[in-house]
Amino acid sequence: MHFSEILIHWYSVNKRSLPWRETINPYYIWLSEIILQQTQVAQGLPYYEAFLTHYPTIFDLANAKESEVLKLWQGLGYYSRARNLHATAKYIVKEWHGVFPNNYKDLIKLKGVGDYTASAIASICFNEVTAVVDGNVYRVLSRYFGVETPINSTNGAKEFKALAQELIDKEHPALFNQAIMEFGARQCRPKKPDCLVCPLKEGCMAFGAKKIEELPVKLKATKVKKKHFNFLVFLSNDGKTIMEQRKGKGIWQNLYQFPLVETDKSANETTIKKMIAGHELLKDKDFDLSLYNEEVIVHKLSHQLLYTKFWIINTKSLNGKGVSTGEVYGYPVPILIGNFIEKFNF
Repeated sequence: MHFSEILIHWYSVNKRSLPWRETINPYYIWLSEIILQQTQVAQGLPYYEAFLTHYPTIFDLANAKESEVLKLWQGLGYYSRARNLHATAKYIVKEWHGVFPNNYKDLIKLKGVGDYTASAIASICFNEVTAVVDGNVYRVLSRYFGVETPINSTNGAKEFKALAQELIDKEHPALFNQAIMEFGARQCRPKKPDCLVCPLKEGCMAFGAKKIEELPVKLKATKVKKKHFNFLVFLSNDGKTIMEQRKGKGIWQNLYQFPLVETDKSANETTIKKMIAGHELLKDKDFDLSLYNEEVIVHKLSHQLLYTKFWIINTKSLNGKGVSTGEVYGYPVPILIGNFIEKFNF
């Protein structure tokens, strides 16, 4: 039996029942693929359902406010996906009258859509013979064919794409793409896959050479930077606090946070007091400062570790500024801030 036939047969028996597999509606497929780009299925499924409930059509998503989209996305991380999702919805409604492009060439031009997502939509919705290559596919191909080219290198991306394109079932591209992705997710797992029951073990070079744990090869990641964040949680006697929107480029662009003070190392109360002594909101100098979390909260991002402290500042007034503490629950915030708000219980 051919490689693709084995995969498709395995898929017919072992595939999970997921809502986006019951449709070829490009809006649904696109939404699911964007959510699942950096997210496990179990975590992404509730978000997929929530987005379709709030925005059943691309017109609904296009007409939404960005802050509403970011709020609904809260907890998924990599917020550029949400901003791109919203921008692309508006673009398709304006330039394509709400109808998705029906081919890879036009799909890949959309904001936030790369080779993988364009291939997935083109094959699943329009039966175009274009292979998907994601982390699961890299793993299956590198192990089965013994490919040691680093998957996160330029040459690796080209080599694996060409190999996947060569293997794809020309008659059933959608089925093949979904089968190989599911196979990588459930059978050819990253750690300790059950090779003894694998239908591809006879031809698998990694299995034969006992190199399952060594493949795929990946270049060392960028060195992780460490940062020290100090969030200032102002609380006035009339029940107000300060929320600021992050501007400029960055992972938390357009999200909200409490005023932030960044330090070179872990800061103590004396240091923070000196740094905020001249703050415009503390002109009367009548305030109490206390540390909310005695143990530093370490928040891990892709290339950063944020060592975080939340400082509570009780003051008589905020000089006419601020928002009601009850309003903080409605702001789109990073999960780090969201977790604090939930625990602090304003």
